[in-house]
Amino acid sequence: MPAEVLSVAPSATLTDKVRFLSAPGSYPQRPPTVEVQETHLSYVFLTPTDVYKMKKPVAHAYGDLRTLEVRHANCRAEIQLNRRLASDVYFGVIPLTQSSSGTLALGGDGEIVEWLVHMVRLPAARMLDHLVRHGQLSPEDVLAVAERLGGFFAAQPAVDISIDRYIGQLRRQLEISAHVLAYPQFALPPSDLARIHTALTHFLDGAELAARVRDRRIVDGHGDLRPEHICVLTPPVIIDCLEFSHELRLLDPFDEIAFLSLECARLGAPWVGALLQNSVETRLNDHPPPRLIALYTALRAYVRAHLAVAHLLEPAPRTPSKWLPLARTYLAYAGRACALLE
Repeated sequence: MPAEVLSVAPSATLTDKVRFLSAPGSYPQRPPTVEVQETHLSYVFLTPTDVYKMKKPVAHAYGDLRTLEVRHANCRAEIQLNRRLASDVYFGVIPLTQSSSGTLALGGDGEIVEWLVHMVRLPAARMLDHLVRHGQLSPEDVLAVAERLGGFFAAQPAVDISIDRYIGQLRRQLEISAHVLAYPQFALPPSDLARIHTALTHFLDGAELAARVRDRRIVDGHGDLRPEHICVLTPPVIIDCLEFSHELRLLDPFDEIAFLSLECARLGAPWVGALLQNSVETRLNDHPPPRLIALYTALRAYVRAHLAVAHLLEPAPRTPSKWLPLARTYLAYAGRACALLE
């Protein structure tokens, strides 16, 4: 049975597209429901079995998605990059079309007015964040994730990056975050911010980071390795890499591991970090010094605090009461990690 169509104005607006994709009758599967989620850069439409992601026509610090051509390229990049860790999850890119009479359809014969990333919907009960929150994560699960990640990092060729470029991009992240976190409307303790910033600035000038570049440990990684992006299947699959910025994906694998460990600890599983790190160290035959892990943890927590308060700078922030407490939590983690750098 063909999907329903929606007749709109000759040039479909973003509101028209969201309304159409929010309706169960718009999909060939005729799902009983469609759940809609909104992020900074996308609208995500979830049926019981499938996921359709539509990019917002917005500009941000690492790209400009305001043209259909660029959004199409971004969708194709998302498919290509995420198939490295989730080969069976990403089906492909499909068009949203509009006929001459103004009707919208998925994969129709009219003018292409949008592109969507099409994915299988993963089981919510096996997502890593769900397992942590419900006390259901086992050491065997963590070891399976570590094996998947270790194999991925081992397969990635070392990138050709200079010491100045690698440390420079970390320093830019630090300075951007410092600037935003100091906004007076957030009323975050200046002394805490200064202490963290000073510790991180000092360590960025140290020898440990330069050694990682010289030892060719930097790879094109995932870039956003959070528990909500990991589904603990057999084998685990990992989705939603940072497709929009090649620079932000040029990472030390143990930067990624430190971030995932931080997020698991924040959700209530601090034991995950050591098990995850030890397993990946063995898989890669790479044993970075503890101070380097502390640096990556502190810097990631500091940047996450910045990203939390940045929601409050939006014209209509979602769940505004959430972001300042979350930022304070991240700053507490950053402070504790910085203490290990002294």
